[in-house]
Amino acid sequence: MRRPAIWQAGVAALALWLVMILPAAPGGITPARLVTPEPPLILLLLIATGPNRVLRALLTMLLLLIAALKLADLSMAEILGRGFNPIADLALIDASARMIAGSLGIWAAIGAAVLCLALAAGMAAILWWAAGVWQRVSVPRRPAFLAAVGLVALLIPGFLPLKAATTSYAMDKTALALRSVSDLREFRRLAGEDPMAAQTGLLTGIDRDVLVIFIESYGRTSFDTPFYAKAHLPALREAEEALAEAGLAMRSGFLTAPTQGGQSWLSHATFTSGLWIDDQSRYQAALASGRQGLFHLARKAGFRTAAVMPAITRPWPESARMGFDRVLGAGDLGYRGKPFNWVTMPDQFTLAATDRLLRDGDNDRPLFAQVALISSHAPWVPLPQMVDWDQLGDGRIFDAMADAGPTPKELWDDYDDVRAQYRASITYVLQAVAGYARLHAANPPLLIVLGDHQAAARIALGERREVPIHLIGPRDLVERSRDWGFAPGLIPPPDSAALPMEGMRDLILQGFTRGTSTTALRD
Repeated sequence: MRRPAIWQAGVAALALWLVMILPAAPGGITPARLVTPEPPLILLLLIATGPNRVLRALLTMLLLLIAALKLADLSMAEILGRGFNPIADLALIDASARMIAGSLGIWAAIGAAVLCLALAAGMAAILWWAAGVWQRVSVPRRPAFLAAVGLVALLIPGFLPLKAATTSYAMDKTALALRSVSDLREFRRLAGEDPMAAQTGLLTGIDRDVLVIFIESYGRTSFDTPFYAKAHLPALREAEEALAEAGLAMRSGFLTAPTQGGQSWLSHATFTSGLWIDDQSRYQAALASGRQGLFHLARKAGFRTAAVMPAITRPWPESARMGFDRVLGAGDLGYRGKPFNWVTMPDQFTLAATDRLLRDGDNDRPLFAQVALISSHAPWVPLPQMVDWDQLGDGRIFDAMADAGPTPKELWDDYDDVRAQYRASITYVLQAVAGYARLHAANPPLLIVLGDHQAAARIALGERREVPIHLIGPRDLVERSRDWGFAPGLIPPPDSAALPMEGMRDLILQGFTRGTSTTALRD
């Protein structure tokens, strides 16, 4: 076996070192980091010099796994404001592919998948080559020499102000995986314990339809970040005045959501289950536990239950365990207009379809429904505009709007433009919800309107996981939220503390039951 040239050994060592210093968070590469040695590299190079091809393969797979986890961390930090959980987040790969396909097209999704596979294959090939180069390096194999080199590698961090970052990273990820498995076991136990399941007479204080309306990416940033507040606060004040003139009562507050930047279903599940669900494994555990969520208990109380989900374009078998009598996906809502990229239809049409399919006609039982509004979902282009409610038809009135504006690729070249579009999308949704509430002011349903999560930090200009919540409807029902700490109107005081989102299920169940009252739930 011919020995490699010195330059080849150096390039191979450099390739291994670059993988080890790859950052796991934005901004992780600094000049100091570029010149900081990685003591474990000495051990890895020593291992690579062994003639065993199994060791070479193990070294390649280990470094490839570390690189993949770091790249996943970078992606998750950019989109969701947190790192990647190797136990809980694998299911997000499919969800991400579907979002890319819906926003940019199926070929973009295929291209992204091919690019990821090509990147993984290229990294594997480079690492395999680098380990192979060092496999041909001749070093003494005597036990005393190997022990001495290993001891030096282990002692270097003790004598120099160095941190074996890759070793720490691998240990932290391993600990996270083990902790996730343990937490999930405990979560399954807690999910099966529910004091509300045995209570009777729940929700007897409500004599009308209830709509729980989730607004995509609607966060606290709309209230106190100047760039957003200058548009959203006037829209809320205008809506507040119009709804008050129509005789409707309003109270509002803030909630702490389990996620930021995406994974809306985790917030939906947290709100309805009364459990903190901040990753996919907990979500699946909650579904499998048999936990009675808000809609299970509403059905038990005599309501018709439904979910209006315009983002659902594929089979959704999980919904069978969520307490819904009926699930209306994108294909069930009667929309015949053009989609707005990933967004299947404008929110105004979704709200009108809720009336047409679930609320119009004679029903002997009131409705308790979840409605997900998605016009404020990325990529925020194109955006619909409000039209007369009696002109909606089958949605083709929106076709010209769906063809207007830049493409997502053109928009996302400039984050200032992206933020402006996001701001406009929230304004549109607020107008749609306020218009819907005013449309039904003569016989109003109880509307529970809340954000599912705040937008990603780069868009929201903040990393808080706090969202607004508004109750709109008859005064006698809305005023029951006064004991929860909710303030009159649509704009809570700036210093309002956020309630935990998982506490809302029990507050609603108890607060709208005759003969009961609730007190504010605090951290």
